[in-house]
Amino acid sequence: MLPRRGRLRRLFVLPLGFAFALGPLPVRADVEPPPLAALQDQLSALSSHAPGRVGIAVEDLATGLTSGVNASTSLPAASTIKIPVMVEVFKEMERGSLDLGSVVHLEAHDRDWGWGAMADAPAGTSRTIQQLLWLMITQSDNTATNMLIRRVGRTHINATMVNLGLHSTHLGDYIRSETDTIRYALRTSPRDMVALLDRIARDTLIDPWASREMLLILAGQTHNGLLPAPLPKNVRIAHKTGSLHDTLNDVGIVYRDQEPYVIAVMTTELPDLDRGRAFIH
Repeated sequence: MLPRRGRLRRLFVLPLGFAFALGPLPVRADVEPPPLAALQDQLSALSSHAPGRVGIAVEDLATGLTSGVNASTSLPAASTIKIPVMVEVFKEMERGSLDLGSVVHLEAHDRDWGWGAMADAPAGTSRTIQQLLWLMITQSDNTATNMLIRRVGRTHINATMVNLGLHSTHLGDYIRSETDTIRYALRTSPRDMVALLDRIARDTLIDPWASREMLLILAGQTHNGLLPAPLPKNVRIAHKTGSLHDTLNDVGIVYRDQEPYVIAVMTTELPDLDRGRAFIH
């Protein structure tokens, strides 16, 4: 078996002009930086007219400066919880217990009917870790997600989040579309999501190879109707969305010229999703 870095190097090459053309991002200081005053005022004004409950966190990756509204509030994560699942998969690779070519077989209880390419696959269908990661993030395939959760374990995912200091992030169950408990079982906060993406962007979570692969997957997102929609076409974004019947979330890293930033916008208790979509825009 190839050493993991060599294996990742052979399997994945980032497109030219993507995030890493910016050069290494500085490691953030341990001291919490002050908020961006002007942006803070804008976010506060915006949130005062929000439909439903909202939480927002923003970090300038070049300076480490932050702003937010209800940034530490625990909110329904919906499918943004799939970023912590992905992180744990790469943690397991670091430990040597699996690699991108490892095969996972679909079991009946993994299936979330009617959502994603794997939903109608028969039990016993096999996919590699690499394939499942792409399905989980870029298509938000719930069945693929459940296969990965089963493979790495919910307790390991939650323990990693606690070890990272992300105490608002918790995966309490497998992913099931629109069950009565899903909004309570999958939780996070805007601040936790920004902190996690910050570590990925700065290569401080696992190693540069894992960070590059995670960013490449996030940049392949196919659900681009929220944060990316108002951005100029030449602005790249690596992100993950999440939605429930009254919830819309989008969290990601935006590569705007030489000013990359991380943003998490979470909305819930929406009277309708169109109003949530307009708010995020």
